[in-house]
Amino acid sequence: MQKTIFVVDDNDTNLAVAENALESEFNVITISSAERMLSLLEKITPHLILLDIKMPGMNGLEALSLLKAHPEYEAIPVMFVTGISDTSNEAAQGFALGAVDFVTKPFSAPVLINRIQTHLNIDEIIRERTARLWKMKSGIISVMAELVESRDNVTGGHIGRTTKYVKILIDALLERGLYTEEINSWDKDMVVSSSRLHDIGKISVSDLILNKPGKLTFEEFEKIKHHTSEGERIIEQMAAETDEEAFFFHARIFAGFHHERWDGKGYPHGTQGAETPLQGRIMAIADVYDALISERPYKKPFPIGEAERIIINEAGKQFDPVITGVFDEVKDQFAKASGA
Repeated sequence: MQKTIFVVDDNDTNLAVAENALESEFNVITISSAERMLSLLEKITPHLILLDIKMPGMNGLEALSLLKAHPEYEAIPVMFVTGISDTSNEAAQGFALGAVDFVTKPFSAPVLINRIQTHLNIDEIIRERTARLWKMKSGIISVMAELVESRDNVTGGHIGRTTKYVKILIDALLERGLYTEEINSWDKDMVVSSSRLHDIGKISVSDLILNKPGKLTFEEFEKIKHHTSEGERIIEQMAAETDEEAFFFHARIFAGFHHERWDGKGYPHGTQGAETPLQGRIMAIADVYDALISERPYKKPFPIGEAERIIINEAGKQFDPVITGVFDEVKDQFAKASGA
């Protein structure tokens, strides 16, 4: 299958020349402005973009800045097309912003094709290596999460289920245009994966308390509550030893804020309303829902319908009312994901 190339230039002649030069090797889409390119990106993701620097309205440098600031577009390689008279300063700016190459007009078709192929091949190699590294890292995180869960005899499958619930809520919020500015700034797969570490602080909790066959005393519950701040500490230490700052940034929030409440009565920070990071507000619902429908030594599982009513009735008290409203709309997806 031919790879797709965007050619962005305000000059119709330049677009025609580029299309004629490239159409034998690629699926070429010609676009007359940077604004139209950004609009089209919502429907089509190209393998590479040829972008003119000097255009009316939004110029190429401004367009590249927007591309690199968007998590869904930042990895698309961009080659600038420049005129002979364009300055070296513009070239330096382009490379600083993340352009992979510059080609000068008028260009030779064989040379242009060769340079595009070179960057596509490099990009493919990088993607493959990144995928392998992410698979390895994801596997390590899974083992760590399972290690935590294996110590807690009463919450088997909790991590897997809550991860599914988090994804359901994130997708549903996006579909409804809610909290989109923040969510669109995330790598959603990374965020969902990092949620698996929300209970890692339980490593520090005694087995006698973690698996006590009965209701906890006040003192024991205070020790259980400490797993949130301990989780933050552990994840901060992990982040300091690796270069995965983004992954552990989200993991630390999930660990430290999933027991906060909308009304400010949660722990360990006592944040109120939107002071609690969005990740924590999402996990709060996922975590409580799973606790309600799961069996514990001190309680039987709540029926699905009753668990749903408890969550919905806590809107504006324990839970973010906006996210709770979305939960109400996707609760059937939660029930299916729970396996109950």
